[in-house]
Amino acid sequence: MMQPWWIMVIKTAFIVFVVITGFAYALLWERKLIGRFQQRYGPNRAGPLGYLQPLADVVKLVFKEDFVPAGANRILFQMAPVISVVAAVTAIAMIPFGTAIHILGYRIPMVGADVSVGVLVLFAMSGLGFYGLVLGGWASGNKYSLLGSARTAAQLVSYEVAMGLSIVGVVMLSRSLSLVDIVESQRSGLWWVLVQPVGFVIFMITAVAETNRPPFDLPESESELVGGFHTEYAGMKFAMFAMAEYVNMLVVSALGACLFLGGYLGPWLPGWLWLVIKITATVFVFIWIRSTLPRLRYDQLMRFGWKVLLPIATANLVLTAIIVGVFFSK
Repeated sequence: MMQPWWIMVIKTAFIVFVVITGFAYALLWERKLIGRFQQRYGPNRAGPLGYLQPLADVVKLVFKEDFVPAGANRILFQMAPVISVVAAVTAIAMIPFGTAIHILGYRIPMVGADVSVGVLVLFAMSGLGFYGLVLGGWASGNKYSLLGSARTAAQLVSYEVAMGLSIVGVVMLSRSLSLVDIVESQRSGLWWVLVQPVGFVIFMITAVAETNRPPFDLPESESELVGGFHTEYAGMKFAMFAMAEYVNMLVVSALGACLFLGGYLGPWLPGWLWLVIKITATVFVFIWIRSTLPRLRYDQLMRFGWKVLLPIATANLVLTAIIVGVFFSK
């Protein structure tokens, strides 16, 4: 039966709640973990064990001055962070959190939108989100912001190609672009990470680059570009760019879990809890990498993307296509 409007409203509100809560506490846990990695204290003053720090940050950002630089394009300057946040939040709707449940005779899928081309929609939202970063830097009227935008565009082109190739192997094995179908194709217990280990490693590396996380944070690179594309942003607009970054990190972690780690599948525990565990483990790896590796030079970033990751991803795809064609063609 078709879902009534009130169920759609509840699902939308739930997704927004997950996004806001996940962003706030992903940032908090990152600051705490980096503190431990560097043998110092993380946030521990606001509330019990520092867990009200996100609330304190929101209050601070709300009361900070909101301004538009004199030489900026006012409309695009204000639209840029909104575009990034909307694209990131929309992508969350493609992630399946479990099998369907039944409420009052209605079958409720545990996914915001189960579309047959969910993987392509996620890539489209990722590309749309980068428009926010590019427009934000260009519209600021600041040379450092413009350089950050240019780096964003180049980094997107360099690493999204390799990411796409790393995913195609999983798509060929599961024979579907729907994330629900891809997860269900691993129900036998054979997670695709065991069949596509090279693809998984490439996906993880490119995911770090796609989310502008260290050591691939060249679009921000405060030692060279002050703050890159968000140099001129303050207050809630700056917070929206930060939110987009962390939500994108959660989205690619969930995407990696669905493609390679069985998604919500697992014994004993509820499906949504298995997905949360896998996302948490992936985010921990993101934070670990940030605490461990220094930032790459821009030429090293480009060379690594085009001369290392792309050839390996292409070879992995060709080998996968041959194996699928020979052994799974019938």
